Amino acid sequence: MNQQRVLVTGGSGFIAGHCILHLVAQGYLVRTTVRSLDREPAVRAVLAQAGLTTPDALSFAAADLTSDAGWAEALDGVDFVLHVASPVQPGVVANEDDLIVPARDGAVRVLRAARDAGVRRVVLTSAFHAVGWGHPHDDHVFTEADWTALDGPGVDAYGKSKTLAERAAWQFMAAEGGSLQLATVLPVAVMGPVLGGEVSGANHIVQSMLSGGMPAFPDLWIPIVDVRDVADAHILAMTTPGAAGERFLLASGPALAMKQIGAIVRQHAGAAAAQVPTRSIPNVVVRVGALFSARFRGLVPDLGYAKRVSNEKARRVLGWHPRPAADAIAAATTSLVARGIADDGGAR
Repeated sequence: MNQQRVLVTGGSGFIAGHCILHLVAQGYLVRTTVRSLDREPAVRAVLAQAGLTTPDALSFAAADLTSDAGWAEALDGVDFVLHVASPVQPGVVANEDDLIVPARDGAVRVLRAARDAGVRRVVLTSAFHAVGWGHPHDDHVFTEADWTALDGPGVDAYGKSKTLAERAAWQFMAAEGGSLQLATVLPVAVMGPVLGGEVSGANHIVQSMLSGGMPAFPDLWIPIVDVRDVADAHILAMTTPGAAGERFLLASGPALAMKQIGAIVRQHAGAAAAQVPTRSIPNVVVRVGALFSARFRGLVPDLGYAKRVSNEKARRVLGWHPRPAADAIAAATTSLVARGIADDGGAR
């Protein structure tokens, strides 16, 4: 067994869970954080259901992004950190600081503790939300050189939290990082096999289609990446010498229209496809609805705009080769149907 130990923060999460599965399969010793050790049995059960190959290679530690308590113990003897944990709540929130403060302060807290523990490298899970929001709609191809314009249109609290957290991480490294190395990965909309009974990431789009929660397709275009490829990219960013000090955008390829996503869902859902929509909703209807609905208001800035995202750097530096977006959509669909959790997306 590979005796290198990796700490994965937020072990109950969607991306973190897939990172754990991939790390253990590759022979790493893995420790993961949860806010309370009461969560350990449930997380173990989910990972076992997903095919965890060596359960003894996984251990747990209690630590929270909002407190220094527990991080020194969690990082004891650790070689690498995948800092995946961060609050996720796209759209309108009552208090933006509920997302921003734990994301930003938690990233710096983990980096400081990792530096003090002698960790070699931290890979921070950022997001395309830290790159591609608040900009004019044009033919620009987004790369790692871009940052979200926080004062631009369409930037929600989640986008602010990811942008401010990643900026804070790089600022910490420049001022106090010492010998610690940092790399960041920035996935677009993440889909793929669900873990347990929870639906996370862009899998909510698929669930909403299956449940009837999306009666028609808005004119939105979504760049997609498979969660399994996101997990691979984390490990490549952790181990590739040239990844230190770099950002990596993760996208499978060009953005897909919602109606294209719907067609793939329908193809793979079998009998569960009955409520997947077949018609589109005109932009004018969405714009009128935005006058009365915060949900519609969040759609307006990106109507008809397919953001272009380059994955060239991840391919070149990491040797990363993502599967097609259709594979991620198909895996999300079949796993949602198989787990019987394709029927409650409309309420989420």
